[in-house]
Formats: sequence, C-alpha cells, structure tokens
Amino acid sequence: MKYQYKFEKILTIKEREKDEALSTYQKAVKRFEMVAEELYLLLKKKEDLQKFQASKLETGFKVQSIRHYQRFIGNLEKSIKHYQELVINARNQMNWCEQLLQDKNIEMKKYEKMKEKDFEKFQKLLSEIENKQLDEISTQSYYQRLGN
Repeated sequence: MKYQYKFEKILTIKEREKDEALSTYQKAVKRFEMVAEELYLLLKKKEDLQKFQASKLETGFKVQSIRHYQRFIGNLEKSIKHYQELVINARNQMNWCEQLLQDKNIEMKKYEKMKEKDFEKFQKLLSEIENKQLDEISTQSYYQRLGN
C-alpha cells in the first residue's frame, strides 16, 4: 500500500506561493537597500559640501561661488527629500512583503502539519493491517498444527 496525501497538490501550490512571496520580499529588500544607499550618499555629499563651504567661508569666498553652492545644496535637499519618500515607500513595501511571506509560510506549515498527521494515521493503519495479517497467519498456523 503506497501513501498518497490527498492535499498534495494544494501543498505544492502553497509551497510555490511561499517561494514567490520570498522572491518578492527579497526584491523589496534589495530595492530598499538600493534607495537607502542612494539617500545615504546624498546626505554624505551634502554634509561634505557644507563642510567644504564652511572652510571656504573662513578663508574667503566669492559671493558668486557662495550662491552657486547654496543652489547646489538646495537641489541636493530636494533630491534628499525625494529619496526620503522613496525610502519610506520602499520600507513599507518591504514590510508588506515580509508580512505576506510570513502568512504564506504559516499557511504552508499548516498543510505540512496536516500531511504529517495524515502520514501517521496511514502508518498506524498499515500497522493494524499488518497485525491482523500476523494474527490470521498465527491462527491458521495454530489450527494446522492442531489438525496434524
């Protein structure tokens, strides 16, 4: 007697869904890391530029150069604000994907647990069948010895 799990196709589908959710989550993490890295670089660039501008102001700086750097810093701040929003969105997307992955994982584990219990029942049934067969064989053997 061969074991056949009645929900095998559903378990396979749940495994595939979990794998897809894992893939989506990994992509969301990579996107978050990429956007966060870009934000970090922009913040670092702004900080370095402000330090450079402060040192130039101490030694003397042309008004035209000051305006140029101020415009550049203003543009950097716009980019920083944009990337901050992207980071927030990417983090939210990543968290949503993580929750979806956890849900799919829980669902799959439920089916795996059901399969384990079903397999235990199957093994118990096989054991009972085997015991009955052994009982029959020993009973037949006993009656054959009595008949001789």
